[in-house]
Amino acid sequence: MFNKNILFPFLEVVRNNGNNNALCIGGRFYKYIEFAQYISKIRKALQATKKKSKNIGVVVNDDIETYASFFAIWLEGLAYVPLHPHHPFERSLEIISQADIELVINSGKTNLFTAIQTIESAHLKFDEFNLQYFPVSDDDLAYILFTSGSTGKPKGVMISRRNIGAFMNSFWATGFQITENDRCLQCFDLTFDVSVQSYLAPLTKGACIYTIPHDQIKYSYVFGLLEDHQLTFGAMAPSMIRYLRPYFDEINIPAMRYCILTAEASPVDLITEWSKCIPNAEIFDFYGPTEATIYCTYYKYNREGENKQLNGMLSIGKPMPGVDAIIVDEDLNILETNQKGELCIGGDQVTPGYWKNPEKNRDSFFEKKINGLSARFYKTGDSCYFDKDGDIMLAGRLDYQVKIQGYRIELGEIEYHAREFLKGQNAVACGFNNQMGNTEIALFIEGSPINEKMLLVYLNSKMPFYMIPTKILVESAFPINTSGKVDRIILKSKLSF
Repeated sequence: MFNKNILFPFLEVVRNNGNNNALCIGGRFYKYIEFAQYISKIRKALQATKKKSKNIGVVVNDDIETYASFFAIWLEGLAYVPLHPHHPFERSLEIISQADIELVINSGKTNLFTAIQTIESAHLKFDEFNLQYFPVSDDDLAYILFTSGSTGKPKGVMISRRNIGAFMNSFWATGFQITENDRCLQCFDLTFDVSVQSYLAPLTKGACIYTIPHDQIKYSYVFGLLEDHQLTFGAMAPSMIRYLRPYFDEINIPAMRYCILTAEASPVDLITEWSKCIPNAEIFDFYGPTEATIYCTYYKYNREGENKQLNGMLSIGKPMPGVDAIIVDEDLNILETNQKGELCIGGDQVTPGYWKNPEKNRDSFFEKKINGLSARFYKTGDSCYFDKDGDIMLAGRLDYQVKIQGYRIELGEIEYHAREFLKGQNAVACGFNNQMGNTEIALFIEGSPINEKMLLVYLNSKMPFYMIPTKILVESAFPINTSGKVDRIILKSKLSF
């Protein structure tokens, strides 16, 4: 599945369209034939090393060597583990230790990990093409992504070749038609899984991807790429669109054919405004946890009529082809239409589990008989329900719920009413414990100062007293994490009692 849906199509593009542009990095274009040369010399260096572990660390700089390293590693039957050069050094060392990494590929000027065998890929010389593939089991890993862990240590999500091969098959089955003429945005950090779709979809179809340098202001650079190169395809987080909002009157990209909103819930009002900047694009809301390989459900935005929404957020739609989705209660009983519970995902896209973390695996995965057949499911932690048409409505994270005076509260509902009053300004609610140990609600507002008294009057007219925030704080701009989402942890750290 991995070879058929990823390696074979990519190698065919190299053979037949070698002189087409593959990547635009820092304003410089690289052709597919050049990209193949970088892959070949990195693979040769890999073959010359001694290593027992199949997990190869890659320092993910914004350069052609980094992208070439992924393909070189895959052609060798190995898996990559991204290490961000700007993340805390101790965190990277923890990942290296957990993943049994014995070899790191680094294209940067500085060798970050002097105690570990390192391939300095920027210094390698090309002598011959080395693109042969050999059979590797689809059960072997393609990459491991380390995400934040509740214990304070990052946890590794294993993505097999079967997982990513199944994803690519499902992605194309949703109807996207990417060709060698497309110009595609890749604005996600390479430690975040949406980046994999952002580079794989174009590179397996012969299109060109446009990346964002680490030293640039991301939204400003994206604005320039969209305008200057009239990009035709792109996946972005709603938080990125919010940063572009002040420039909507200046943005006009008629060339855009497809736009994916992902990584966090998509506000309908924001998408409606954004749609005018990309008048010819089909717009989709894609949902998916890392454990289900990038995306697993999708909903197409309707330009002409009504759109399904809950608390102002677009529906996450129906499961992608090949994906199973159920909603269960706390006892894992499957719920009926319009009954809210936890969304669980099954199918070939679901990860084999967390790297060397049996306790977390027991908590996160379970077996369930569906139509008489046993199936394995991942518990997403998202509160959802199916509507009468089979579309999934996302109420919010189960861990974004709080209990006050015995009432279970969806923070997304508070955020919805706040945004309604604020006419589009973003709002984030979070629970916190006061000095007495009781739970209260804080509301963060993004942008200019507001009339706090009028906001509270409005919220009191919409919600019961126990849902009213006791703290309101205004931030000029919300912090964004490497996944492109609002960083709620940093916001919550700003609370003082």
